[in-house]
Amino acid sequence: MRALTNMDNSGHRSFAPTTRALDGKVILITGGTGSFGRRFVQTVLNRYNPRKVIIFSRDELKQYEMQSDLRDQMSDEQMGKLRFFLGDVRDRERLTLALRGVDVVIHAAALKQVPAAEYNPSECIHTNVLGAENVVWASLANRVQRVIALSTDKACNPINLYGATKLASDKTFVAANNLSGDIGARFSVVRYGNVAGSRGSVVPLFQKLLANGATELPITDDRMTRFWITLDQGVDFVLSSLDLMRGGEVFVPKIPSMKVTDLALAMAPGIGLKNIGIRPGEKLHEVMISGDDARVTAELSDRYVIEPAFVEYPRKAFLSDADVSTVEDGFVYSSDNNTEWLKGKALLDLFGIGNG
Repeated sequence: MRALTNMDNSGHRSFAPTTRALDGKVILITGGTGSFGRRFVQTVLNRYNPRKVIIFSRDELKQYEMQSDLRDQMSDEQMGKLRFFLGDVRDRERLTLALRGVDVVIHAAALKQVPAAEYNPSECIHTNVLGAENVVWASLANRVQRVIALSTDKACNPINLYGATKLASDKTFVAANNLSGDIGARFSVVRYGNVAGSRGSVVPLFQKLLANGATELPITDDRMTRFWITLDQGVDFVLSSLDLMRGGEVFVPKIPSMKVTDLALAMAPGIGLKNIGIRPGEKLHEVMISGDDARVTAELSDRYVIEPAFVEYPRKAFLSDADVSTVEDGFVYSSDNNTEWLKGKALLDLFGIGNG
């Protein structure tokens, strides 16, 4: 197993951007009250000097709570740059109104729960697919210059509806570059795995069970592996991809894998594990780059870049850069064939938790 490189002070891989490209910009983030959105807004306000940051989401309570929390952490000057805009990505007119004067859009809004998507397919499609199309149209209508959409490892070779809708979303954003014409808008996608510290993480479940005196932890399958990234790494990866984007690419970070059994045993050494079986729509291992994608995938020091297949706009391919290498034919970036793994203390550090 190869050790992680490009570390930050905490021992995690660093994707920190090297420019101040967001200074003076108006930034809008859809789904801005989620785990990613909250951390993204904090990071942007602390690291850059934007003209305005707009949180676009549909839940007034979450907006109120986020505003209250940020007031305790931010200066009056920083708070003065925040705008909270109620709306749903399903509503193209409202979205078009919200994007007036916006320079950069981060599209993080999505329905993400796999079982809920299987049971409510039309709702997932309306938000994840039609919502993506609305973001594209509203961005073009307002001449937004850069748009990055957040994707998921489940969009690669999807077996569930959530993954299929995110694949459709990815294709929508990649193809949007061919529609921008003289507007010059550029659209790209970032794709990464499970996020440590997000609301969907398995860690809170394990912690709750252990606090209640559980003598065993439920494991869907003891062979299961997953990619993991921290919330801060995810934010930095998006910000650095904004610096690098040329339009149409899918950025994939080089991040470690872990076995779910290793996480459980790191949290509670010696505890029993109960195999409860894979849930509908789950994979044993997640894939972020398929063998078919390998033909158009460039490798950078800290990430892979899947190039767009159809380009009808001015763009220099990463694969044409002299200092960029290509991946081997048939290369597959899967959580079970990864060269970087987390175990023991490294796992606990990733999740910011103590032993036991």
